Amino acid sequence: MRTPGKKPSASRWAPLCDLASGRCDVNLRDNKVLVTGGTGFVGSHLTQRLVDEGCKVRVLANYKSMPSVGNLTHLDHSVLEHVDIVWGNICDRDSVAQAMEGVSVVFHLAALIGIPYSYIAPASYVATNITGTLNVLQNARSGSIERLINTSTSETYGSAQYTPIDEKHPIVAQSPYAATKVGADQLVESFARSFDLPAVTVRPFNVFGPRQSDRAIIPTIIAQRLAGVDPVRIGDPTPQRDFTYVTDTVDGFVRAAQHDDAVGGTFNIGTGKSISVGELAQRICEMTGGGEYVTDSARMRPKDSEVSELRCDASRARDVLGWSQNVSLDEGLERTADFVRRHPESFAVDRYRV
Repeated sequence: MRTPGKKPSASRWAPLCDLASGRCDVNLRDNKVLVTGGTGFVGSHLTQRLVDEGCKVRVLANYKSMPSVGNLTHLDHSVLEHVDIVWGNICDRDSVAQAMEGVSVVFHLAALIGIPYSYIAPASYVATNITGTLNVLQNARSGSIERLINTSTSETYGSAQYTPIDEKHPIVAQSPYAATKVGADQLVESFARSFDLPAVTVRPFNVFGPRQSDRAIIPTIIAQRLAGVDPVRIGDPTPQRDFTYVTDTVDGFVRAAQHDDAVGGTFNIGTGKSISVGELAQRICEMTGGGEYVTDSARMRPKDSEVSELRCDASRARDVLGWSQNVSLDEGLERTADFVRRHPESFAVDRYRV
Protein backbone atom coordinates (compact mmCIF):
# COMPACT_ATOMS: atom_id res chain seq x y z
CA MET A 1 0.00 0.00 0.00
CA ARG A 2 1.09 3.60 -0.32
CA THR A 3 3.16 4.89 2.55
CA PRO A 4 1.21 7.36 4.71
CA GLY A 5 2.57 10.80 3.99
CA LYS A 6 2.96 10.27 0.25
CA LYS A 7 0.35 12.16 -1.76
CA PRO A 8 -1.69 10.33 -4.41
CA SER A 9 -0.59 11.29 -7.91
CA ALA A 10 -3.89 13.03 -8.58
CA SER A 11 -6.79 14.18 -6.49
CA ARG A 12 -10.21 15.38 -7.57
CA TRP A 13 -11.15 16.48 -4.07
CA ALA A 14 -12.13 20.03 -3.23
CA PRO A 15 -9.84 21.65 -0.64
CA LEU A 16 -10.92 22.01 2.97
CA CYS A 17 -8.75 23.75 5.56
CA ASP A 18 -8.44 24.16 9.30
CA LEU A 19 -10.23 21.30 10.95
CA ALA A 20 -10.01 21.66 14.70
CA SER A 21 -6.96 19.40 14.94
CA GLY A 22 -5.07 20.35 11.80
CA ARG A 23 -5.01 20.51 8.03
CA CYS A 24 -7.49 18.55 5.96
CA ASP A 25 -7.16 17.84 2.25
CA VAL A 26 -10.64 16.89 1.11
CA ASN A 27 -14.19 18.02 1.55
CA LEU A 28 -16.91 15.41 1.94
CA ARG A 29 -19.70 17.94 1.53
CA ASP A 30 -21.99 17.19 -1.42
CA ASN A 31 -20.12 13.96 -2.19
CA LYS A 32 -22.21 10.83 -2.73
CA VAL A 33 -21.19 8.46 0.04
CA LEU A 34 -22.10 4.83 0.68
CA VAL A 35 -22.07 3.24 4.13
CA THR A 36 -22.23 -0.56 4.13
CA GLY A 37 -23.40 -1.74 7.52
CA GLY A 38 -25.01 1.65 8.02
CA THR A 39 -27.92 0.20 9.99
CA GLY A 40 -25.58 -1.14 12.67
CA PHE A 41 -24.24 0.38 15.85
CA VAL A 42 -21.19 2.26 14.54
CA GLY A 43 -22.69 2.59 11.05
CA SER A 44 -25.74 4.51 12.28
CA HIS A 45 -23.55 6.98 14.16
CA LEU A 46 -21.35 7.38 11.09
CA THR A 47 -24.43 7.92 8.90
CA GLN A 48 -25.60 10.70 11.21
CA ARG A 49 -22.16 12.34 11.17
CA LEU A 50 -21.95 12.20 7.38
CA VAL A 51 -25.35 13.84 7.01
CA ASP A 52 -24.13 16.54 9.38
CA GLU A 53 -21.07 16.95 7.14
CA GLY A 54 -23.37 17.67 4.19
CA CYS A 55 -22.84 14.37 2.37
CA LYS A 56 -25.38 12.68 0.13
CA VAL A 57 -25.57 9.44 2.08
CA ARG A 58 -26.66 6.02 0.87
CA VAL A 59 -26.89 3.01 3.18
CA LEU A 60 -26.77 -0.62 2.07
CA ALA A 61 -29.28 -2.38 4.35
CA ASN A 62 -29.55 -6.14 4.59
CA TYR A 63 -32.63 -7.41 2.75
CA LYS A 64 -34.83 -9.77 4.77
CA SER A 65 -38.41 -10.99 4.49
CA MET A 66 -39.15 -8.57 7.34
CA PRO A 67 -36.83 -5.69 6.44
CA SER A 68 -35.44 -3.52 9.22
CA VAL A 69 -33.42 -0.34 9.19
CA GLY A 70 -31.93 -1.30 12.54
CA ASN A 71 -30.30 1.50 14.50
CA LEU A 72 -31.29 4.08 11.92
CA THR A 73 -34.64 4.18 13.73
CA HIS A 74 -32.88 6.19 16.44
CA LEU A 75 -32.00 9.01 14.02
CA ASP A 76 -34.20 12.06 13.80
CA HIS A 77 -36.50 12.30 10.80
CA SER A 78 -34.60 15.44 9.78
CA VAL A 79 -31.52 13.23 9.38
CA LEU A 80 -33.23 10.23 7.78
CA GLU A 81 -34.77 12.33 5.04
CA HIS A 82 -31.24 12.83 3.73
CA VAL A 83 -30.44 9.09 3.72
CA ASP A 84 -31.07 6.86 0.70
CA ILE A 85 -31.59 3.25 1.86
CA VAL A 86 -30.81 0.53 -0.66
CA TRP A 87 -31.83 -3.04 0.16
CA GLY A 88 -29.45 -5.84 -0.69
CA ASN A 89 -26.82 -8.19 0.67
CA ILE A 90 -23.10 -7.56 1.02
CA CYS A 91 -22.48 -11.18 -0.03
CA ASP A 92 -24.13 -10.56 -3.40
CA ARG A 93 -21.96 -8.72 -5.91
CA ASP A 94 -24.94 -7.38 -7.85
CA SER A 95 -26.43 -5.88 -4.69
CA VAL A 96 -23.14 -4.21 -3.91
CA ALA A 97 -22.80 -2.92 -7.47
CA GLN A 98 -26.24 -1.31 -7.29
CA ALA A 99 -25.45 0.30 -3.96
CA MET A 100 -22.10 1.65 -5.16
CA GLU A 101 -23.44 3.10 -8.40
CA GLY A 102 -22.69 6.81 -8.61
CA VAL A 103 -20.93 7.12 -5.25
CA SER A 104 -17.42 8.51 -4.81
CA VAL A 105 -16.67 7.43 -1.23
CA VAL A 106 -17.37 4.08 0.44
CA PHE A 107 -17.24 3.44 4.17
CA HIS A 108 -17.23 -0.35 4.40
CA LEU A 109 -18.52 -1.43 7.81
CA ALA A 110 -20.75 -4.39 6.90
CA ALA A 111 -19.59 -7.47 8.81
CA LEU A 112 -20.57 -10.29 11.11
CA ILE A 113 -19.01 -9.15 14.38
CA GLY A 114 -20.11 -11.39 17.26
CA ILE A 115 -17.04 -13.37 18.28
CA PRO A 116 -18.86 -16.21 20.14
CA TYR A 117 -21.03 -17.06 17.13
CA SER A 118 -17.94 -17.32 14.94
CA TYR A 119 -16.98 -20.50 16.79
CA ILE A 120 -20.32 -22.01 15.77
CA ALA A 121 -20.74 -20.70 12.22
CA PRO A 122 -17.33 -19.73 10.81
CA ALA A 123 -18.48 -20.18 7.19
CA SER A 124 -20.98 -17.35 7.68
CA TYR A 125 -18.14 -15.08 8.73
CA VAL A 126 -16.09 -16.03 5.69
CA ALA A 127 -19.03 -15.27 3.41
CA THR A 128 -19.83 -11.89 4.95
CA ASN A 129 -16.46 -10.57 6.04
CA ILE A 130 -14.22 -11.88 3.26
CA THR A 131 -16.49 -12.38 0.25
CA GLY A 132 -18.45 -9.26 1.15
CA THR A 133 -15.26 -7.20 1.22
CA LEU A 134 -14.16 -8.72 -2.08
CA ASN A 135 -17.46 -7.63 -3.64
CA VAL A 136 -16.85 -4.06 -2.49
CA LEU A 137 -13.28 -4.10 -3.80
CA GLN A 138 -14.19 -5.50 -7.21
CA ASN A 139 -16.89 -2.90 -7.70
CA ALA A 140 -14.60 -0.15 -6.42
CA ARG A 141 -11.96 -1.15 -8.93
CA SER A 142 -14.37 -1.01 -11.85
CA GLY A 143 -16.17 2.12 -10.71
CA SER A 144 -15.28 5.72 -9.94
CA ILE A 145 -14.51 5.35 -6.25
CA GLU A 146 -12.15 8.04 -5.02
CA ARG A 147 -11.79 6.79 -1.44
CA LEU A 148 -12.55 3.47 0.25
CA ILE A 149 -12.50 3.27 4.04
CA ASN A 150 -12.16 -0.32 5.26
CA THR A 151 -13.12 -1.27 8.81
CA SER A 152 -10.74 -3.56 10.64
CA THR A 153 -10.66 -4.51 14.33
CA SER A 154 -8.13 -4.59 17.14
CA GLU A 155 -8.94 -8.31 17.48
CA THR A 156 -6.63 -8.89 14.50
CA TYR A 157 -3.66 -8.25 16.83
CA GLY A 158 -4.53 -11.06 19.22
CA SER A 159 -3.17 -10.90 22.76
CA ALA A 160 -0.71 -8.05 23.01
CA GLN A 161 2.93 -8.97 22.52
CA TYR A 162 3.72 -5.43 23.67
CA THR A 163 1.66 -2.43 24.71
CA PRO A 164 0.52 0.00 23.65
CA ILE A 165 -0.21 -1.73 20.33
CA ASP A 166 0.84 0.16 17.22
CA GLU A 167 0.17 -0.75 13.59
CA LYS A 168 3.48 -2.67 13.38
CA HIS A 169 2.30 -5.21 15.97
CA PRO A 170 2.13 -8.78 14.59
CA ILE A 171 -1.26 -9.95 13.35
CA VAL A 172 -2.48 -13.00 15.29
CA ALA A 173 -6.06 -14.20 14.80
CA GLN A 174 -7.35 -15.93 17.92
CA SER A 175 -10.93 -16.49 16.76
CA PRO A 176 -12.61 -17.34 13.44
CA TYR A 177 -14.05 -13.81 13.48
CA ALA A 178 -10.59 -12.26 13.78
CA ALA A 179 -9.27 -14.54 11.04
CA THR A 180 -11.90 -13.33 8.58
CA LYS A 181 -11.13 -9.71 9.41
CA VAL A 182 -7.44 -10.37 8.80
CA GLY A 183 -8.37 -11.88 5.44
CA ALA A 184 -10.50 -8.86 4.56
CA ASP A 185 -7.72 -6.44 5.52
CA GLN A 186 -5.25 -8.34 3.36
CA LEU A 187 -7.64 -8.25 0.41
CA VAL A 188 -7.88 -4.46 0.75
CA GLU A 189 -4.10 -4.15 0.90
CA SER A 190 -3.68 -6.39 -2.13
CA PHE A 191 -6.11 -4.32 -4.22
CA ALA A 192 -4.37 -1.14 -3.17
CA ARG A 193 -1.00 -2.57 -4.23
CA SER A 194 -2.22 -4.27 -7.39
CA PHE A 195 -4.73 -1.75 -8.71
CA ASP A 196 -3.76 1.52 -7.02
CA LEU A 197 -7.09 1.55 -5.18
CA PRO A 198 -7.23 4.63 -2.86
CA ALA A 199 -8.02 2.66 0.29
CA VAL A 200 -7.57 3.39 3.98
CA THR A 201 -7.99 0.88 6.80
CA VAL A 202 -9.32 2.07 10.15
CA ARG A 203 -8.71 -0.30 13.07
CA PRO A 204 -10.97 0.60 16.02
CA PHE A 205 -10.36 -0.61 19.56
CA ASN A 206 -13.46 -1.76 21.50
CA VAL A 207 -16.07 0.76 20.47
CA PHE A 208 -18.95 1.39 22.88
CA GLY A 209 -21.85 3.77 23.27
CA PRO A 210 -25.60 4.22 22.68
CA ARG A 211 -27.27 1.78 20.24
CA GLN A 212 -24.76 -1.02 20.87
CA SER A 213 -26.54 -4.34 21.43
CA ASP A 214 -26.27 -6.19 24.71
CA ARG A 215 -24.18 -8.89 23.11
CA ALA A 216 -21.33 -6.49 24.06
CA ILE A 217 -19.96 -6.29 27.58
CA ILE A 218 -20.92 -2.72 28.52
CA PRO A 219 -24.60 -2.81 27.47
CA THR A 220 -25.12 -6.26 28.98
CA ILE A 221 -23.77 -5.16 32.36
CA ILE A 222 -25.88 -2.00 32.29
CA ALA A 223 -29.00 -3.95 31.27
CA GLN A 224 -28.47 -6.42 34.11
CA ARG A 225 -28.08 -3.61 36.64
CA LEU A 226 -31.23 -1.84 35.40
CA ALA A 227 -33.08 -5.15 35.81
CA GLY A 228 -31.94 -5.29 39.43
CA VAL A 229 -29.56 -8.22 38.94
CA ASP A 230 -27.04 -8.54 41.79
CA PRO A 231 -24.50 -9.96 41.34
CA VAL A 232 -24.01 -9.15 37.68
CA ARG A 233 -22.92 -12.11 35.55
CA ILE A 234 -19.88 -11.70 33.28
CA GLY A 235 -17.34 -13.97 31.59
CA ASP A 236 -13.61 -13.83 32.29
CA PRO A 237 -12.92 -10.69 34.37
CA THR A 238 -9.20 -10.52 33.58
CA PRO A 239 -8.99 -9.40 29.90
CA GLN A 240 -8.07 -5.73 29.50
CA ARG A 241 -9.64 -3.58 26.81
CA ASP A 242 -9.24 -0.08 25.40
CA PHE A 243 -12.82 1.23 25.29
CA THR A 244 -13.39 4.08 22.84
CA TYR A 245 -16.62 6.05 22.66
CA VAL A 246 -18.46 5.67 19.37
CA THR A 247 -18.44 9.34 18.29
CA ASP A 248 -14.66 9.44 18.74
CA THR A 249 -14.35 6.31 16.56
CA VAL A 250 -16.60 7.86 13.92
CA ASP A 251 -14.41 10.95 13.92
CA GLY A 252 -11.49 8.69 12.99
CA PHE A 253 -13.43 7.31 10.02
CA VAL A 254 -14.32 10.77 8.75
CA ARG A 255 -10.78 12.07 9.11
CA ALA A 256 -9.41 9.01 7.31
CA ALA A 257 -11.63 9.90 4.34
CA GLN A 258 -10.62 13.56 4.38
CA HIS A 259 -6.81 13.28 4.48
CA ASP A 260 -4.85 12.44 1.34
CA ASP A 261 -1.95 11.42 3.57
CA ALA A 262 -4.10 8.60 4.93
CA VAL A 263 -4.35 6.76 1.61
CA GLY A 264 -2.54 3.44 1.78
CA GLY A 265 -2.34 3.49 5.56
CA THR A 266 -3.78 1.60 8.51
CA PHE A 267 -4.81 3.64 11.54
CA ASN A 268 -5.52 2.45 15.07
CA ILE A 269 -8.29 4.37 16.82
CA GLY A 270 -8.22 4.02 20.59
CA THR A 271 -7.63 5.92 23.81
CA GLY A 272 -4.32 4.40 24.89
CA LYS A 273 -5.85 3.40 28.24
CA SER A 274 -7.07 -0.06 29.19
CA ILE A 275 -9.27 -1.45 31.94
CA SER A 276 -10.00 -5.04 32.92
CA VAL A 277 -13.47 -6.45 32.38
CA GLY A 278 -13.78 -6.99 36.12
CA GLU A 279 -12.84 -3.39 36.93
CA LEU A 280 -15.23 -2.19 34.25
CA ALA A 281 -18.08 -4.27 35.73
CA GLN A 282 -17.40 -2.87 39.19
CA ARG A 283 -17.32 0.68 37.87
CA ILE A 284 -20.67 0.24 36.12
CA CYS A 285 -22.17 -1.32 39.26
CA GLU A 286 -21.05 1.67 41.32
CA MET A 287 -22.38 4.07 38.67
CA THR A 288 -25.80 2.39 38.70
CA GLY A 289 -26.31 2.19 42.45
CA GLY A 290 -24.00 -0.54 43.69
CA GLY A 291 -23.70 -4.29 43.45
CA GLU A 292 -21.09 -6.92 42.64
CA TYR A 293 -20.20 -9.24 39.77
CA VAL A 294 -19.57 -12.96 39.42
CA THR A 295 -18.10 -15.00 36.60
CA ASP A 296 -20.42 -17.19 34.54
CA SER A 297 -18.88 -20.19 32.77
CA ALA A 298 -21.51 -19.95 30.03
CA ARG A 299 -20.06 -16.58 29.06
CA MET A 300 -16.45 -17.78 28.82
CA ARG A 301 -14.72 -18.07 25.46
CA PRO A 302 -12.83 -21.23 24.43
CA LYS A 303 -9.37 -21.70 25.93
CA ASP A 304 -6.59 -19.81 24.09
CA SER A 305 -9.19 -17.86 22.10
CA GLU A 306 -9.66 -14.97 24.51
CA VAL A 307 -7.43 -11.99 23.79
CA SER A 308 -5.82 -11.02 27.09
CA GLU A 309 -5.01 -7.35 26.54
CA LEU A 310 -5.71 -4.65 23.97
CA ARG A 311 -4.33 -1.15 24.53
CA CYS A 312 -4.00 1.21 21.58
CA ASP A 313 -1.17 3.32 20.30
CA ALA A 314 -3.02 5.88 18.19
CA SER A 315 -0.02 8.12 17.55
CA ARG A 316 -0.26 7.60 13.78
CA ALA A 317 -3.90 8.70 13.79
CA ARG A 318 -2.96 11.73 15.86
CA ASP A 319 -0.02 12.66 13.63
CA VAL A 320 -1.59 12.05 10.22
CA LEU A 321 -5.32 12.55 10.83
CA GLY A 322 -5.28 15.00 13.70
CA TRP A 323 -7.47 12.58 15.68
CA SER A 324 -7.84 12.70 19.46
CA GLN A 325 -10.13 11.34 22.14
CA ASN A 326 -12.91 13.71 23.20
CA VAL A 327 -15.19 11.56 25.38
CA SER A 328 -13.85 9.92 28.55
CA LEU A 329 -14.76 6.38 29.61
CA ASP A 330 -16.88 7.61 32.53
CA GLU A 331 -18.75 10.15 30.40
CA GLY A 332 -19.33 7.52 27.71
CA LEU A 333 -20.64 5.02 30.28
CA GLU A 334 -23.10 7.60 31.60
CA ARG A 335 -24.35 8.34 28.08
CA THR A 336 -24.70 4.63 27.33
CA ALA A 337 -26.56 3.93 30.57
CA ASP A 338 -28.91 6.82 29.83
CA PHE A 339 -29.67 5.33 26.41
CA VAL A 340 -30.40 1.89 27.90
CA ARG A 341 -32.71 3.50 30.49
CA ARG A 342 -34.64 5.29 27.74
CA HIS A 343 -34.80 2.23 25.44
CA PRO A 344 -35.24 -0.85 27.67
CA GLU A 345 -37.18 -2.57 24.88
CA SER A 346 -34.01 -2.65 22.76
CA PHE A 347 -32.19 -4.67 25.39
CA ALA A 348 -34.90 -7.04 26.64
CA VAL A 349 -34.07 -5.91 30.16
CA ASP A 350 -36.85 -8.09 31.59
CA ARG A 351 -35.04 -11.29 30.58
CA TYR A 352 -32.36 -10.48 33.14
CA ARG A 353 -34.82 -10.21 36.01
CA VAL A 354 -34.73 -13.03 38.54
